[in-house]
Formats: sequence, C-alpha cells, structure tokens
Amino acid sequence: MAGRIEDYALVGDLETAALVGTDGSVDWWCAPRFDSPACLAALLGDPGHGRWILAPVGNGRCTRRSYRGDTLVLDTVWETLSGTVRITDFMPPRSRGEDTPRIVRVVEGISGRVPVRGELRVRFHHGSIVPWTRSTDRRTVVSVAGPDATHLSCGPGVTLDVTPERTTCAFTITAGRRVAFVLGWCPSHVPAPPPATPGDVDAALGRTLAFWTDWAAALRYEGPAREAVIRSLLTLKALTYAPTGGIVAAATASLPESIGGGRNWDYRFCWLRDSTFTLSCLLRGGYRAEAQAWTDWLLRAVAGDPADLQPLYGVEGQRRLAETDADWLPGYENSRPVRFGNAASGQFQLDVYGEVLSTVYSAVRAGVRLGPEAWSLVAALLEYLGERWCEPDEGIWEVRGPRRHFVHSKVMAWVAADRAVRLARVAGLRGSVARWQALRAELHAEICARGWSEEQGSFTQSYGSRQVDATALLIPRLGFLPAADPRVLGTVRAMGRLDDHGFLRRYGDVRDGGTHDLDDLGGTEGTFVACTFWYADALAMTGRAAEARTVFERLLAVRNDVGLLAEEWDPVACRQLGNMPQALSHVALVNTAFTLYGTRRHDRDRTSHLAAA
Repeated sequence: MAGRIEDYALVGDLETAALVGTDGSVDWWCAPRFDSPACLAALLGDPGHGRWILAPVGNGRCTRRSYRGDTLVLDTVWETLSGTVRITDFMPPRSRGEDTPRIVRVVEGISGRVPVRGELRVRFHHGSIVPWTRSTDRRTVVSVAGPDATHLSCGPGVTLDVTPERTTCAFTITAGRRVAFVLGWCPSHVPAPPPATPGDVDAALGRTLAFWTDWAAALRYEGPAREAVIRSLLTLKALTYAPTGGIVAAATASLPESIGGGRNWDYRFCWLRDSTFTLSCLLRGGYRAEAQAWTDWLLRAVAGDPADLQPLYGVEGQRRLAETDADWLPGYENSRPVRFGNAASGQFQLDVYGEVLSTVYSAVRAGVRLGPEAWSLVAALLEYLGERWCEPDEGIWEVRGPRRHFVHSKVMAWVAADRAVRLARVAGLRGSVARWQALRAELHAEICARGWSEEQGSFTQSYGSRQVDATALLIPRLGFLPAADPRVLGTVRAMGRLDDHGFLRRYGDVRDGGTHDLDDLGGTEGTFVACTFWYADALAMTGRAAEARTVFERLLAVRNDVGLLAEEWDPVACRQLGNMPQALSHVALVNTAFTLYGTRRHDRDRTSHLAAA
C-alpha cells in the first residue's frame, strides 16, 4: 500500500516530477512529461504497478528528511541500530533539447555499517505493461516496451540482479562511502546513454543545487513565514513545464478527495481558472520571467475561436484530453475509479473568460508586453461573452450535473467586461467601450438582484439557491464590491456554514453533513485548502486581521514535513487529500502571505502592487 499523501516529497526537472515516500520508495513518475503515462504508478496501486525503493534493510519510515536549503534536492536520513545512512534524491533540470529525464539517488554512509536494499519495478502505461528487461552489464539495466525505455545504472561495488519482474540490489554502506543510482527514460528506438560516472553525478548535483538556489534568491518577500512562501514558490516552479511556460495543477492523477470515494481526477494539466492567482503570485514574488512565460502560454492556448475556449489545456496547449478509466489499477486506498485525462476540458465554464481577461489586464499593468494578436483576442472574447453570459454553465467546480446560473461565473463575466473597459485605453479599442460598459453594468445589476439573498444574508452559490459557496469570498478581491460593503461583510459571516474544524469546504452546508447536491457522484470531500486561504484574505480585507492571521497559521500547520500541500485537508482524520502538491494551494499561500504582511523589501515596488489589481 502507498503511504499517506502527506508522506510524499516532490523532485522534478521542470518537465516532469516524481514523488518520493518517507520509506524511500519512488511511487509515482511520469516520463518524459507531466502528462505522459506513468512508468512508476504504485501510488495508485501496489508495488506491482511500478516503484523504485532504496532503503535500509528492515527499516520503514525515515528518521527525518528535508530539502537541502532553498532547492528541490531531497535528503532523507535513517538512523538505524548499526549506523546512519542518507539518501539524496534529485532530478537535474534538462538542457535545451534534451529528452532524457533522470532521477538520481545517492546513498551515503554517515556512520557505522548499514545494509541497504534496492528494488526497481518498471511498469509502463500507468502500471499496466511489464517491459522486457535485460542487463547490459552487472551495473546497467535496460527495460523496453513499445515506445518507452528506461535505463538504470549504479556506481562501483554494487551489482544489479535482474529477473523478468524486477531489478534488485543489496549492499552495505559504510561511513564515508557513496553509491549513486541513475534511472532515466528515453524513447525505445534511441540508444541508451552511457552510464553516469561518479564525477557526472557530482557535477549534476552541483548544477541542480546551483539552479534552485539562484532561482530562490530572487524572492521579493521578507515577512513572516518566509520559508513557507519560498517553498511554495519553489513548488510552483517545479510544476512549470519549462518548454512552454504552462503550469500544471498538480503532479499526480486520481488521488481521492475522500478515501474510498469516486471523486478522483487527473490534475496534470493547466487550468485557466488558476491563471490570475498564479500571475499575481509570481509577480508579487519577483518572478517576472515566469509570469511572462505563463501569460504567453495562456494566450497561445486560448488562441482561435472564442467558442472553443476550454477550462483546461495540456502543457503544450493541447485541447483533446479524453478521460478514461484505468480498471487495472485499484486506486489509492481502493478509491475508484482511477481516471486519466479530464472530461472537464469539454465543459462550458463562463468564468474562464473573466480569468483570461483579468490575467491579460494584470500582465499589462505589470509591464508584460503583448502583441497585436492578443488585443484581437480580447475583442473576440468579449464579443462572444456578450452573446453567452446569460447562459447557465458547469462553473468553477466543474460539476458533473445540470448546468446552473452560478454566481461566481456571472461575477467573472463581470470581471471580463470590467477588465476590457480598463484595457481599452491601452489597446486602442475605444470603439467598443460603450458596449462593454453597458455589459458590465447589466451584469452587476443582475448579480446583485439574483445572486444576493436577503434571507441568507449572503451571496449564494447560484441563482435561487440557499447554499453558500467559498468563491463568494473573492468578490472584494475581484473589485466587484468594496470590502466594506454590507453584502460582502454578510457573505464573509455566512462562511461559518462551510467551516469544518477551522477549515472551509468549497460548498455544501456542514450542518447538513457537507453533502454534494450538484452532481450524481455522491459522497463528500475534505476541506479545501485554497478556499481557506481565500477566507483569510477576506477576513484581512474586512478588518479582521487577527482572525486572518490565525487562519493562516492553522493552514501552515497542516503542510507536510517538507512544506507541501495537497488540494484538501481532512480535519477529522488529520490527513491530506486530493492531488499533490497542488499548485493552487501553494499559490493561495503566497498570495495570502502578501495580503497579510506585504513585503519588507521593495514593498513600494510598483510591479508587486499592480499584480494584485
């Protein structure tokens, strides 16, 4: 059985990533990209679905682990009766044009003599294909099936034993000795690269440490919880697909929102709904190049007919993300079905028009350069939005049920019109301003009339609904109403209905058991990490700063031992739920830190303030 979700740490090379457990097992790795089929998939099944374990014999969880400084190099330490051993895991960022992702694991003796075991089971296509495996010498093993191949090499003094099912090794590590293992992927028709020498490994480690340390040094934040902020930004960088600038929602697929339930989705894609938050996060942190790359990816992905705008895209802007069930996988702790691909790509979500326009506006205000085609896209999106804003949609939560007139969707349509009016001066689109102003006014009036409930004392989830929704917390941040407006204050107070042991659910009145009535999937889910950060933001904006700080500290406390957050938190079982690490959770952490504490270095820098506009 895989470990708890919070037992995993992330290593990555800016094109894909792997999850390493506290037991020394790599239980998830997709190669060569985030959205490629996994060749290590024990996370969603058992060791027979693919894993790579290196650990002291007879020991389970490590004694301690941490990232080495502000990097993505992971050090895991076991203190045993016979001695202490450290395993260092990392993935070297790839050089331009390089197709080979590599996981490097260095076993180092710290004291005494420690017997170590290793086992690699490669299983291509999400754990379903057992490859043909052969050794080219006693220290190199190649596994091949269809288009995929992996190659494992080890340092001197260790022998790799090969069977059709697995590759194993056993050796004793002594104080001062180091043994390196390198697992790489390449297309099966390409010759495997030569085994890495100890010098190669040392050089790769040095380059990897330098890359992450240099990147982290640019952080523009000196307030409280700086370690949490930089770890979140490092995680966000690790979830970036460097060739295009796209940022995946998470490195994993089908980790459940409730254990044993069916709300298991593939998050290895790029969501438009996250774009505004992500851009703000990057710019506030001082990462202008990443913000430019993300904006460029966004504009390329959505280019074309506005009627074809999707909620999410592949890392290269792919539109076809067909959802399938992997019936050969039992799922994480028997949570089925296991899904790859995401059918939400075909949904109609009205809010994405607002996300795109808001991102373009924030980028322009921050000085990001846009070409003429971007301005043409703005005009086309607004024209299309003007025709469809009055329709129901599936909404930000991508419900698999009847479409509704979701209030957040209408607010985001208002945001699209509002940002277009503001952009008109810059873009030279004055001829359309009057029409956009009229659309903005019409949307505002309708939302206030049909989305506000005097009986509930808050904005509701959808027109005519009695349910509240955490997305209403974004109303003051988006500029729809000022934070001091009585309707905003009432809505923030109403969020108590979503409170579950100090954390917020997305929707579903906790007093009614937090059940879902938006679709036919049934079941419940954990509290939503990003929504709880939004609550802290709203508390701060409405003058309740002390409460906001309390919520923020409570969220920091549920990060795992290396500072990572999944999508959700179960406050009763005290465990993380959903895909991990979740980009939106870490984006929200950074944005809330800036909302609460600003920055003590360059706190008057124009870019960091304009990014929040």
